[in-house]
Amino acid sequence: NGTLVFAKGRIAAIGDNVQIPDDAVRVQLDGRHVYPGMFEAHSQMGLVEISAVRATRDVVESGQVNPNVQAQVAVNPDSEVIPVTRSNGVLLAVSAPGGGLVSGQSAVLQLDGWTYEDMTVKVAAGMHAIWPQMTPVFRAVGDEPLKQQTAERDKSLQQLRDLFDDARAYKRARNHNALSQWFDIRFDAMLCVLSGNVPLIVEADDVSQIQSAVSFAAEQGVRLIIFGGYDAPLCSELLRQHDVPVIVSAVHRNPRRRDDDYDAAYTLPERLRQAGLRYCISGSRRSRTSNTRNLPYQAATAAAYGLPRDEALRAVTLYPAQILGVADRVGSLEVGKDATLFVATSDPLETPTQVVQVWIQGRAVDLNDRHKRLYNKYRTKYRRQRPEP
Repeated sequence: NGTLVFAKGRIAAIGDNVQIPDDAVRVQLDGRHVYPGMFEAHSQMGLVEISAVRATRDVVESGQVNPNVQAQVAVNPDSEVIPVTRSNGVLLAVSAPGGGLVSGQSAVLQLDGWTYEDMTVKVAAGMHAIWPQMTPVFRAVGDEPLKQQTAERDKSLQQLRDLFDDARAYKRARNHNALSQWFDIRFDAMLCVLSGNVPLIVEADDVSQIQSAVSFAAEQGVRLIIFGGYDAPLCSELLRQHDVPVIVSAVHRNPRRRDDDYDAAYTLPERLRQAGLRYCISGSRRSRTSNTRNLPYQAATAAAYGLPRDEALRAVTLYPAQILGVADRVGSLEVGKDATLFVATSDPLETPTQVVQVWIQGRAVDLNDRHKRLYNKYRTKYRRQRPEP
């Protein structure tokens, strides 16, 4: 029995006693459910079309340290993955570069627009780094010797420290006008991280990686977000102390160790909630961006394994918006926020539910996509081939 009014791309009124403007276009949604657009907190949306085809991958730049890379400028607005993803209610996504030690800067995208500028909600949502493995791995075959692994780890950590030290020296020199004739694009890109305006998003699952990353961030005085977070409950007190949120990289994944519970990944969001940590759920682990459409089912599995249902929904709508600094615009249905929302036949965390209408910043979006076209094509084909009774 609710009414929602939006104008000029923003929600103007919402509730059960709303005055509807006389000139409003009315859409009757009796029996339907309206939700804010779901938010994928980490993906390579628009950067990868077909993982197996090199020409369609634009994720990794040459070299190990690339803080100047900006993901949004490489996004392909015509990607077939985008309409498939939004057909299931996922209307916002972080597009992040990958590879190397410091991969570059991600951006928050809305999944509709003619150009990457139209799609970009927030540039520099985070600076992404892949934390080195802290504990050497011993296996009989296929791994580097333990000493070599240790040397590589120490080299990577030193590279990170050198990057931050050099960026600070660059900042001091710029402040004193000593570099008026010299500009370094890599160090300049680090200034927003040093100032605290942009968080450092570190990919880390192992407890030793997480502890090392938190220690480094505290030492450098920068904001930190953990992506992955498999072992985050084991160091929850440390994460609470430094107010470090966790982006769960996937609920649908295997246990990392042979002696872990079979449902360790499924219960991770609930264990983070019970530990009092800020968290959200992502469903797009590394290069599996084509599966971003399954984000609601990642949250549904977490709900099936203990996470309260309302919390599961917030973990893919409001919480990622809060963690990534765009909750003033998206993540919930509130007056003043973007009219980025969808209409569903029932609970979007249930697989039978169908998304029937979508608006992004108040624009009605066509829900046709490659999956639907192929479904209709082959349904027609096999109907024609079916013999007459």
